Amino acid sequence: MTRTSRPTGPVEGRRRPRASRTAGHRVATAWRLGAGAVAAALLAATAPTPAAAAADTAPVPRLDWASCGDGFECASARVPLDHHDPRGAGLDLSVVRHPASDPAHRIGSLFYNPGGPAVPGTAALPAMLGLFPEEVRARFDIIGFDPRGTGGSAGVQCFENPADEQALLAGTAAGHPEDTVQQRAWTDAYRSLGRQCGAREAALLSHISTANVARDMDLLRRAVGDRQLSYLGTSYGSYLGATYANLFPGRVRAMVLDSAMDPVAWSTGRDGQAATEGTLLRNGNDLAAGRILDAFLDRCGQVGPQACAFSAGTPTATRARFAELLQRLRTRPVAVPGTTFTAGSALETTVLSLYAANPVPGLPGTGWSRLGGTLQALWTATEAPAAPLPPVSHASPDQALAVMCSDSANPPAGADYPAQAAFARSRSGEVGPYFAWAAERCADWPVRDRDRYDGPWKHRTARPILVVANTGDPGMPYEGSRAMARSLARAELLTVDGYGHTVLANPSGCAAGYETRYLIDGVLPARGTVCAPDRQPFAG
Repeated sequence: MTRTSRPTGPVEGRRRPRASRTAGHRVATAWRLGAGAVAAALLAATAPTPAAAAADTAPVPRLDWASCGDGFECASARVPLDHHDPRGAGLDLSVVRHPASDPAHRIGSLFYNPGGPAVPGTAALPAMLGLFPEEVRARFDIIGFDPRGTGGSAGVQCFENPADEQALLAGTAAGHPEDTVQQRAWTDAYRSLGRQCGAREAALLSHISTANVARDMDLLRRAVGDRQLSYLGTSYGSYLGATYANLFPGRVRAMVLDSAMDPVAWSTGRDGQAATEGTLLRNGNDLAAGRILDAFLDRCGQVGPQACAFSAGTPTATRARFAELLQRLRTRPVAVPGTTFTAGSALETTVLSLYAANPVPGLPGTGWSRLGGTLQALWTATEAPAAPLPPVSHASPDQALAVMCSDSANPPAGADYPAQAAFARSRSGEVGPYFAWAAERCADWPVRDRDRYDGPWKHRTARPILVVANTGDPGMPYEGSRAMARSLARAELLTVDGYGHTVLANPSGCAAGYETRYLIDGVLPARGTVCAPDRQPFAG
């Protein structure tokens, strides 16, 4: 297959995507998200900001939709590699849509980005479609796409043979490094990974920022014939939405940003923060995860072992049991069927498992009750065989790092990442170092996209934006959504007093009702509105 990311001429696309019943497994792995209004939406859009103007000169992609199973249609969209050279080298985006179920009352298209970064939309949309409000599915064609560099859209692949990447990363700790030997191995491996990515994917890495994905999305909007954009972005997808809103403010019809970050903290930080704090610490991701881990352990202790298998009977005893489990795993990894768990891998599993407070249809292994069972299995597991332990299998980080390291400023190589990890542990507990060392992978990244967007975030959009967030979000702190709503020129925050990462994956009928009215009629909830989730953790 022709490589798609080292162009010397036109960049060839990957195969056309297929909507799949196994999409939920892939998303779960990556995750570990009015007639008067219609008439108003058809008003002519104002001009884009100067930073976006290049996208207007690119040819509009032609979308040849074809059935790809389960009621979905798939297509490929040609976009420029470099939006400043719109007729030069290009790449093909994989696109999927679910047509409106009530075509007679169809409003237009609703674009969806599930976050990540680097979660393929062609996998996420089939997995998550059932969570979209029924009336939204009736009135909109819902469209997902793999952002450039992701999945079927010239996905970044730093090694020709994935086994070579596994060999490079095999010596790195699962989750995060702890002692100096592990820290050195981590730093050396990710320095080598960055160099390899720069050597093999130089052309694509120079054009992979969220801003360029926003320019691609504007071309897709034009390709489907919508005068303005309707959009739902969850998690990192909220950053894509905010970027689009500030590059193309006049083209916003309706935009729901679910579980957002502070856009300033995510991109550059404030007052020189980026020299000493990585992206996730600036954004407070460690604080959110630490708070919700404590909430999980407390609730697990309260409901007892019948509802949460890891419960020790009280919140205090359950927190103590978790601390003891981690300490045991540091000296004595345990074996469960198919996997050896260390303290680092157990922490990583725990953090990602907090995202869904209750089971999510289509995403296997989700829910806090399932996490309680996992931790209890580790508590009772037998000691792993004596060293050497089997090599750690790492999911390829290439595509996520390509976006995060291109977009966001991080402390350079040689910065005191151990001190960052110690700081994070002091304020967030055991989960803190995980978030400090995640950003270290960008320390030696070879390139940042010169066309990335670092603000300002106050361009006045044609229509106001709706930000929604759970107060108990472990993936993006609730404070980040408040900061997003304040940062945008026209935005309102809808709060859900519940747990889990993204309101879409942790449903609230109350919030869904407000989102539906906003997307269809353009009506925002009253300022200060607070909704409840449909279910509390461990409910049934």
